[in-house]
Amino acid sequence: MISPAFASILASGRAQFNARALEARRRFPALDMAAFGAFLHDSVDPLVVAVAAAAPERVGSVTLAAYDMALELVGHGSAGPAAKNPFLNTVWRELAPQFSGLLATAPVDVLGMLSNAAIHLGAVAGARPAQWQRELAALAAQIATLGQLRAVGQVLAWRAGVAHFREGALAAADTLPPALALAAFGEPGAQWPQVHAQLLANPWRGNAEGREFGAFSGLGGDFGTPPQVRASADGFVVRSAERHYLLVADAYGAVLHGATAQEFAQAYTELPSSVRLDGATLHIGARRIELDLPAGDIALAVNAHTLAITSPYTHAIRLLPLA
Repeated sequence: MISPAFASILASGRAQFNARALEARRRFPALDMAAFGAFLHDSVDPLVVAVAAAAPERVGSVTLAAYDMALELVGHGSAGPAAKNPFLNTVWRELAPQFSGLLATAPVDVLGMLSNAAIHLGAVAGARPAQWQRELAALAAQIATLGQLRAVGQVLAWRAGVAHFREGALAAADTLPPALALAAFGEPGAQWPQVHAQLLANPWRGNAEGREFGAFSGLGGDFGTPPQVRASADGFVVRSAERHYLLVADAYGAVLHGATAQEFAQAYTELPSSVRLDGATLHIGARRIELDLPAGDIALAVNAHTLAITSPYTHAIRLLPLA
């Protein structure tokens, strides 16, 4: 059963809501009305209840906006019980109600922003959508404007593994009140200019161990053959089984994008004097690391902040911070 607040609005505007549903079925012939009804019950009702409690005078307009957007999302297969991306259902049901005040004044913008983020996060391999949702919900009471919601959402998406958001997220964080920016990075009480400078200078701040990325495609990984790696300003250009990729990685995650053979050819392989390999022993400045790989065929690639290690004996790329 849906809530009395939602049921009352649907009943009072029955003709209008039915007309909108009929028009949506013409636009989306595959629209499953049973799935739409389930999405209304499970994911729209909670946000209607939240707005009814926070701003009862706005609940009708919010319901209408949510209803229209729900029709489109379910019509595209992005929401509902059989959604391609079930995380979007969760965001509407659990996260959107946390922003009842913003929903009351700008429902289309808030729901559009949260929906786009849910769809994007759900599509990025290796991202951690549940972390993004949990951390954004924890900051909801401190977020007062749409701009702040957009900026905090971008920062938290970066921190949840969307590594290519780094530069944009840092720029977005600079638009926030310092206390909110620090809260988004989990560092209350610090000084934002210092934290920002450290984040900008060191993509691996807070992660001294680095990470391992990639696996055999036959086991659900990304690479059909052991990858070859070259460095670029934006990350590493990777070749595997005649396919090419751009790997972007930092302290929070690693993301693989498409690239070209020309980009691989133009990427560089030179190593700085501070990095050398002695058999299976890696030297980075004064650091000495014993690699668990057969000596002789280990390959290294280095950009400004990161060392990538590959071998013909593994489909994984090991990424180590230089600092």
